Amino acid sequence: RSSAKLIAPLGCLVSRQKHTLPDLPYDYGALEPHINAEIMQLHHSKHHATYVNNLNVAEEKYKEALAKGDVTAQVSLQPALKFNGGGHINHTIFWTNLSPNGGGEPKGELMEAIKRDFGSFANFKEKLTAVSVGVQGSGWGWLGYNKEQGRLQIAACANQDPLQGTTGLIPLLGIDVWEHAYYLQYKNVRPDYLKAIWNVINWENVSSRYATCKK
Repeated sequence: RSSAKLIAPLGCLVSRQKHTLPDLPYDYGALEPHINAEIMQLHHSKHHATYVNNLNVAEEKYKEALAKGDVTAQVSLQPALKFNGGGHINHTIFWTNLSPNGGGEPKGELMEAIKRDFGSFANFKEKLTAVSVGVQGSGWGWLGYNKEQGRLQIAACANQDPLQGTTGLIPLLGIDVWEHAYYLQYKNVRPDYLKAIWNVINWENVSSRYATCKK
């Protein structure tokens, strides 16, 4: 019976589809003046595309290592899978978290939950901004949902560590604080970038993510 259990996941790996770069739901220049077209194009077509390509390569190598039963190779591939897999997961969420019609404040259930868990929207905004500014080096600031406790939580992740795989929180809103997210426009001033990004947050997307994970 145990060998049959093993065959199923291996079969899934063999027939797996390659990861692809998702299309942006808006034009590269749609978030201007808050995030300019040059940054968006570089960020999406170069940085995110690189994560996708490298993830496919790492998975291919991992598949070979599994087939050979080469545990050493499997373990040595873990950092590449985590970094590129996380980069792909995180950015796929990030693009949908932004919108040219974004900004303002969320409504409905999400707003109620923010008030309940952070006291007010202003408090929440201040906390998530502070956590994102405070990330050492590169990483992400997140609003996540703690399913066990049934509440919203703010967290920071280093590098491209994916929120759910690292903390168990379900990602609702991610703010990329890698230099490439702001260096062309905001130079090295992360607080200015973070102030601007609130103008393009897609609260409808964040709300629908919240509604889905509460089910």
